[in-house]
Amino acid sequence: MLKDPSKKYRPFPPVPLPGRQWPNRVLTHAPRWCSVDLRDGNQALAVPMNVGQKLELFQTLVKIGFKEIEVGFPSASNTEFTFNRRLIEEKRAPDDVWLQVLVQAREDLIERTVESLIGAKRVIIHMYNSTSPAQRRVVFGKSKDEIKALAVNGAKLVKERLHRLKGTEVMLQYSPESFSMTEVEYAKEISEAVMDVWQPTPERKMILNLPDTVEVAMPNVYADQIEWMCTNIRNRDSLVISLHTHNDRSTGVAATELGLLAGADRVEGTLFGNGERTGNLDIVTVAMNHYMHGIDPQLDFSDMNATREVYERCTGMTVPARQPYGGELVFTAFSGSHQDAIKKGLAEWEKGGRPNWDVPYLTIDPADIGREYREVIRVNSQSGKGGVAYLLESEFGISLPKDFQREFGPIANDEVDKLGREVSGMELKAMFWKEYVERNVPWHLLSFDTESKNGVVKCRAKVMYNGGIPAEITGEGNGPLAALVHGLSNITVVQKYVGGRFEISNYAEHALSSGEGAAAIAYIQIKTADGKTKWGAAVDTNIELASVKAVLSALNRL
Repeated sequence: MLKDPSKKYRPFPPVPLPGRQWPNRVLTHAPRWCSVDLRDGNQALAVPMNVGQKLELFQTLVKIGFKEIEVGFPSASNTEFTFNRRLIEEKRAPDDVWLQVLVQAREDLIERTVESLIGAKRVIIHMYNSTSPAQRRVVFGKSKDEIKALAVNGAKLVKERLHRLKGTEVMLQYSPESFSMTEVEYAKEISEAVMDVWQPTPERKMILNLPDTVEVAMPNVYADQIEWMCTNIRNRDSLVISLHTHNDRSTGVAATELGLLAGADRVEGTLFGNGERTGNLDIVTVAMNHYMHGIDPQLDFSDMNATREVYERCTGMTVPARQPYGGELVFTAFSGSHQDAIKKGLAEWEKGGRPNWDVPYLTIDPADIGREYREVIRVNSQSGKGGVAYLLESEFGISLPKDFQREFGPIANDEVDKLGREVSGMELKAMFWKEYVERNVPWHLLSFDTESKNGVVKCRAKVMYNGGIPAEITGEGNGPLAALVHGLSNITVVQKYVGGRFEISNYAEHALSSGEGAAAIAYIQIKTADGKTKWGAAVDTNIELASVKAVLSALNRL
């Protein structure tokens, strides 16, 4: 890299726009959307989609709710032309969906394009030519007037052929390609020249697409360009101003949102941002950004996983795990503090504590796009007690008391750290079972009976110590557990084992499942004479036996 990049590169000049209005505006409704997945998204693939793949992706786009779909460049290849004809002849496009086709301002290409559209219900003919200084100089070697003449001639060639589309509703679209690198005065001049040919009206508008073909400036500059055009172009009420951003500076989404504030009506883009170089605008992100602000995007991503699967299958591309809204891990927290905040926020929401969504770290409810809460919190060595507790509760109904979480969290974390990877809920449950429920050495319960008289409960228990000869113990108290603790505390080996007597300092229990033969889980914390505490847990269909076994589990863990 250069020590002084200013010797080779220069900043893009700002647009003079005193009194700009877009910074003070707020988005209140969704734009018109046009998917260009089947054109921009397709031409960016090393192996372009075949007709079958394009048909599947087209049907998915229709299902999502796109009413304008750029289906391809029918003059570019037989595959593109054939796909167009199949859509039309097999009546695959619903009557309310516009089929958009792209064509350069060249007579042979326009002729082939119009031929591909015969018999369609609704079509958008999207003509373009490039207008930036670099394109005029390097690619075409033409002056401004010559480039404008090329656009005007193309517009006339399109108009002269519209009679061949009898019975088809046609909308015309013009793009001064590389608009964002073009002088705004010249972009206005060439656009108005095309308008003079097509003669749009407020009742029969044309689309003026103003693409950020290559991002060369900050998104606020693009917004200024759009507002300048919306303010200065003739007959604005006869135009649908459309945006088409790319992502060279990784600000395609920002440029689009600011462009909408600047007065645009329509957005072109692709699912998950597939496109040449760094990609096109990610329509999923912009639509879901609308949604998270309470605006109906008019697109349905309620099954985001299915949408992603179709996209990946048809394009051969992979949606990154951290892609906004669509990626596998975008709602996932591994950090302990984040997990704890999410867990508490979800609990508040499920209790109906707030009228509006306000869960820490989650911009939207994952359930709204078909994601499950158990996907939100996942556990690795960076996780804390909150994530561990959440997975056990959400997947298995094991609701650990808070003090219990503080004990088991570090134990689980140490185990996960040894593995050096993410662990599943089932693996966490196995760790919990091994540490608590299956802890039956040195003390193991063989039988337990109680009788109650005058408020005093007496117990008789048979226990085995270190696999030796079973011993019987008796005790009494104000309940079965108090009686058990009394009986165990009278045994010399127990007194030696715990350093004296012990007591129950915490108790909780709940059902694990419902119906016949339902199991219950009990959590017991014991405290020794010197203040040491340990938790135990046990499962049984009899809650009293689960509690008794939990006492022994805690005793065994001392």
